[in-house]
Amino acid sequence: MTAYRTATAAAVALAAPLLLTTWAAGTASAHGAPTSPVSRVVACSPEGGSLIRTSACRAAIAANGAPFTAWDNLRVADVNGRDRSVIPDGKLCSGGLPAYKGLDLARADFPSTRLTSGAALTLKYSSTIAHTGTFKLYLTKQGYSATRPLKWSDLPEKPFATATDPAMVDGAYRIKATLPSGRTGRQMLFTIWQNSSTTDTYYSCSDVVFSGGSGASKSVPNAAASGSTGSTSGGKSTGGPSPSTKLETSPPSPKPASPATDSPSPVVGSSTGETGPDHLTPAADSTSGSGPALPLVAGGAAAALLLTAGVAVALRRRQ
Repeated sequence: MTAYRTATAAAVALAAPLLLTTWAAGTASAHGAPTSPVSRVVACSPEGGSLIRTSACRAAIAANGAPFTAWDNLRVADVNGRDRSVIPDGKLCSGGLPAYKGLDLARADFPSTRLTSGAALTLKYSSTIAHTGTFKLYLTKQGYSATRPLKWSDLPEKPFATATDPAMVDGAYRIKATLPSGRTGRQMLFTIWQNSSTTDTYYSCSDVVFSGGSGASKSVPNAAASGSTGSTSGGKSTGGPSPSTKLETSPPSPKPASPATDSPSPVVGSSTGETGPDHLTPAADSTSGSGPALPLVAGGAAAALLLTAGVAVALRRRQ
């Protein structure tokens, strides 16, 4: 009987880590980042196609010390709306996370999206798990310089658009809004996604370039964006469609994505083609407590339980 109890306890101890892994996977948080206008973390990730080969992305990866494989995992827990006191100046693009520090480089050649000041915009935020929460969109003030680290003082106090609990369709949220007027040159579109069903807040930087003024939109194939006349809630538009983007494109990606019809595509400063990581795959979680996909660890836990039961039955038969 003593041998039976000892063997059973050993089997349970062997299975426990797998059971805990299953529990951790069940509590995994959401993942996501803007793909249009393309965010730095997406452009410089393996999912960014040819954009990853740009000088800025190569420099960001070198500064980072590792590729941005977990493009969808740039999140900080327990911020609770205290963004300006928790995330340090100069580290807004990385959320202050060492695993993404290369995104904070002050460079004016990151892949960018061409927009028109005062026009409509549809921000496409790809996500690998749906969650509730509020998106806040900020645009840097006129006078911002990309050659200086992004600071909170470069952004207005209030976002120019918000969206609470928008629907995720085809793996992405689409936030419709009207861009602020009076912007020219290179600016930063800064997006905050504060989850309400998890403790996580996501931060992202999308480099954009403005040309023309309000109402001076130029129509570009597959680059029209429809939007509203102000801030949004739930991703619903209150205005009609209006083209708002002009693309600065890069050489085609070896894996061209389906062209988007409602939002700008990822771009970089040339005019030889276009590429867009519209259909992204979940990245491995490297900065938080999320685990592997649930079916995988669940299967491992099931195997551990079978192992435990098998040991118990075998030893019982020996008694």
